[in-house]
Amino acid sequence: MKQEESVTIKHAATWFWKWILNNKVVSILLISLLVLLNVLAFSKIAYIFNPLKDFISVIGLPILMAGILYYLVNPLIDWMETKKVPRMAAIFLVFMIIIALIVWGATTLIPVIREQTLGLIKDWPTYWDTLVSQVDSLLRSDILSQFQQQVNEITENVMSSISKQATNLVNTTVSGIGSVVGVVTNIVVALITMPFILFYLLKDGKKLPYTIMKVVPSKLRVSTYKLLGEINNQISQYIRGQLVVAFFVALMFWIGFAIVGLEYAVTLGVLAGFLNLIPYLGSFIAMVPVLIIAFVTSPAMLIKVLIVFGIEQMIEGRVIQPQILGSNLDIHPITIIFVLLTSGKIFGIPGVILGIPGYAVLKVIINHVFNWYKKNSGLYKDDFNPAIKSIVISKKES
Repeated sequence: MKQEESVTIKHAATWFWKWILNNKVVSILLISLLVLLNVLAFSKIAYIFNPLKDFISVIGLPILMAGILYYLVNPLIDWMETKKVPRMAAIFLVFMIIIALIVWGATTLIPVIREQTLGLIKDWPTYWDTLVSQVDSLLRSDILSQFQQQVNEITENVMSSISKQATNLVNTTVSGIGSVVGVVTNIVVALITMPFILFYLLKDGKKLPYTIMKVVPSKLRVSTYKLLGEINNQISQYIRGQLVVAFFVALMFWIGFAIVGLEYAVTLGVLAGFLNLIPYLGSFIAMVPVLIIAFVTSPAMLIKVLIVFGIEQMIEGRVIQPQILGSNLDIHPITIIFVLLTSGKIFGIPGVILGIPGYAVLKVIINHVFNWYKKNSGLYKDDFNPAIKSIVISKKES
C-alpha cells in the first residue's frame, strides 16, 4: 500500500515538474504575473516615494546636463592625459574652453539667433498666408479643383486647432505662474550647480564603478561591473555621437542656406541641428519650415534648398554618421521609430530625445537578466545543442 502511494506521489511530482515547473510558457507567465503584481503593489504605495520624486526633480536636471557634458569632453581629457598632461590641468583647460565658447556665443551667435528668430516669428503669418493663397490658386485649376474643398477644410481645421492651443496656452500660463517660476528656478539652480557636478565627474568619475562595487554582493560583482560597463558604453557612444552629428548638421545647413541666400539661415540651421537629436525624423521635421519659406520666396529658391538638403543628407549618411555614430546601438530603424512614437506620447519632448538611449540601457539590462535566467533555470539546455545553435546563428547572419 505504501509503495503504491509513493508511486502515485512520484507520478504526480513528475507530472507537476514536466507540465508546470519545467514548462517555458508557464515559467514566462508566472514571471510576468509576479512582475505585474509588483507593479500593482508599488502603484498602491506610490505616495511613499513622493519625497524621492521631489528630490530627483531638483537634482535631476543638473546631473543630466553634467552627465551629457561629461560624456562629451571626457574623451578629450583622457586623450590629454595620454599626452602627459595632468588630469587637473586638462580639466581646467577644458573649463576655460567651455567658458570661452559660452562668452563667444553670448556676444556673437545668440544675438543673431535672437534677431532672426523674432523676425521669423513676425513674418511667419505672412509666409503661411502666401502659401495658402498659392496652393488655393493652384487648386482652382480644372484638374485640381475637385480637391479644393478638402484643402479648405484641412486649413480651417489647422487654424482652429492652432487657435485652441493658443487659448489653452494663455489660460495655462495665466493660471500657472507658480509653476513657471518653479521651472525657471530649477533651471537657474541647474545652471549654477552643473559646473561643480561636472568638475567632480571629470575628476573622480572613473572611481564611481569601484565605489558601487563595494555595496554589491561578491558573487555579483563581476556581472554587475560588466553590466555597468556596457550601459556606460551605450550611453557614451549615443550621447557623444548624437551631439557631434547634430553640431555638424547645424553647421552644414547654416552654411548651405547662407550660400543659397535663404533668409534666417542661422536660426534654421540651429533648429535643424537641434531636431537632428531625434533619429531619422529630425532633419525631415526641420525641413518643413525651410521648404515653406523657400516655396514662398521663389521656385528657384525651392530647388536650391532641395539641393542643399540632398547634399547634407549624402554627407551626413555616408561620411559623418558612419564615422561618428556607426551602428553601435544595434537597434533596427523600425524599432527606433516605435520607441520615438511611444516615448514621445508618454513623456513628450524629453521622451523623444532620451527614448533611444533609455531603450538601449533597458535592452542591455534585459539581455543580462535573460542570460542569467537561461543559465540558472535549466529550461534552455537545447540552445547549446550544436544543431540548434547552428540554426540560430544562421538566422542571425541572414
